[in-house]
Amino acid sequence: MSSKKSSLAALTLGAIGVVYGDIGTSVLYAFKEVFVSGHVPITPANILGVLSLFFWTLTVVVSIKYVVLIMRADNNGEGGLMALLALASQSVKDQPRLRRALLMIGVFGVALFFGDGIITPAISVLSAVEGLEIVTPATKPYVVSISLVVLVLLFAVQRRGTADIGKFFGPVTVVWFFAIALTGLIQIVQNPQVLAAVLPVHALRFATEHYALAFITLGAVFLCVTGAEALYADMGHFGKQPIRLAWFGLVMPSLMLNYFGQGALVLTNPEAAKNPFYLMTPEWALIPMVVLATAATVIASQALISGAFSATKQTIQLGFLPRLSILHTSVRDTGQIYVPAVNWLLLAGVVAAVGLFGSSSALAAAYGISVSLVMVITTVLTFFVVRYGWGYPLWLCIAASSFFLLVDLAFFASNSLKIVQGGWFPLALAFGLYAVMATWKQGRQLLNEKMRADAVDLPSFLDAVFVSPPVRVGGTAVFMTAEPGIVPNALLHNLKHNKVLHQQNLFVTVRNHEVPWIGLNKRIEVESLGHDCWQVQVHYGFKNDLDLPKALREIKGRGCELEPMTTSYFLSRDTVIPTIGSGMAPWREKLFAQMHHNASGAADFLNLPNNSVVELGSKIEI
Repeated sequence: MSSKKSSLAALTLGAIGVVYGDIGTSVLYAFKEVFVSGHVPITPANILGVLSLFFWTLTVVVSIKYVVLIMRADNNGEGGLMALLALASQSVKDQPRLRRALLMIGVFGVALFFGDGIITPAISVLSAVEGLEIVTPATKPYVVSISLVVLVLLFAVQRRGTADIGKFFGPVTVVWFFAIALTGLIQIVQNPQVLAAVLPVHALRFATEHYALAFITLGAVFLCVTGAEALYADMGHFGKQPIRLAWFGLVMPSLMLNYFGQGALVLTNPEAAKNPFYLMTPEWALIPMVVLATAATVIASQALISGAFSATKQTIQLGFLPRLSILHTSVRDTGQIYVPAVNWLLLAGVVAAVGLFGSSSALAAAYGISVSLVMVITTVLTFFVVRYGWGYPLWLCIAASSFFLLVDLAFFASNSLKIVQGGWFPLALAFGLYAVMATWKQGRQLLNEKMRADAVDLPSFLDAVFVSPPVRVGGTAVFMTAEPGIVPNALLHNLKHNKVLHQQNLFVTVRNHEVPWIGLNKRIEVESLGHDCWQVQVHYGFKNDLDLPKALREIKGRGCELEPMTTSYFLSRDTVIPTIGSGMAPWREKLFAQMHHNASGAADFLNLPNNSVVELGSKIEI
């Protein structure tokens, strides 16, 4: 029992550090953005109405929708948009057109997540460093420069992994939540009338008396729930109970105390609305609070960057991105990965965002629209899981989904008003990435169709070859093939140029599935083709680490014995030549050909030993 309690405490502490960094740092800018534009008059009724909107937004969107309901939709214990997408597509697998539509909707949601991955570090670090302006106005010209230095250092250390610094995430974030709760509580004690905002009547009064203004305000209010997706996305790392315990036990109370404290300060001093978070901090604690806020925003950014690496890996394995170099930064934790291309692209986007917008208030216009659209997509996908996967009554599914969809759409509609001011930035990033992913997926389908059309049946080919067999040499040859049962180009090239065949030959196809994990007991399928040749299929979930030599060791005892020192891997490094009329627009054909050319080799992606890999290429027109 003591061990279980210790484990629960450790997981809860880890969840606080990783899951709640983003939503925990929203207090730096969310409440401020409601009043900083000057559209909302600073009156006691409006302050109570806005605070009530904050309280009920966190309650409905985070507490009820995510923590209580959506976290039930786990895919073998895993959460997140990719896991939910896999669940939804499996739920409608007997309806191929609907399944394809859901896949593309989900993939667009993943593209939006990457757009959010650029905005979150930029706005979080900027809003933290802007606290220096409260300490001394002389630092204002240097805020952007200091923020850029912090961000560049953050991305520069990614290649070293987070194993060593991850253990500090939880304690630092706990200190952050206690600090924001205490500063808020001090203001509430001095002006307790703000506690009346927990009554929904204040939100309803604000919405009915100023309905146009309230609609516009929703875009700023929504900033308090950015980061809510992390609760679901990180469920596989920490489990439901620690995440729920952390939310109701520490995170939500701390957030509400701080928001209500900011409201209490602005009630007393309307001028404090320009930056209520730092202005309610005692003067002696300003510099420590700026340091703590910067640390908290770096942690929040780190968690999102790590999530972007994981999402990239999963998207590659589901076939929506080309192979990229993926490095493991920990020998103990296989989830600790580093994707250089993604890291530097994210940094470029973050630097562009900071340089383009220059302040957290300007970035707030760009923030929110991608997250609100992701929440709409999450609600839509959840409907198909609950209805077709779990079999709940249609009326219940429509009623529940309609309520949450109405809330999500209201926030999205309000955020869409900010497209011109900055919302176009994450949307442009998302549409660009979606075009890349859709092009790669369709291009691979066209390429596979072309290869199948020109393919030779493998069993028949082997029967013909062994009528007059070539010279057999010692060792094992592993030929990679996209489809089982067809002759890989690498084998044809080997016979043509070397005129030999290895003593043992494995024709290996890697299958990626729409489930998070596939255990070792289901990893390998082996079929004998005779003449010491075998057809092998290796199965992976989208969260499994691809290690082909390790997987092939599982065939020991099935008639084929692999010796690592005498095993060679033959790959086809084909050159794709775009041709007009292949089924895609000309620019997409050229994009796919370039992506195919730049894709990392299978040797790195499948963890193959480079000294035993032979790449044989050919030209394929699509």
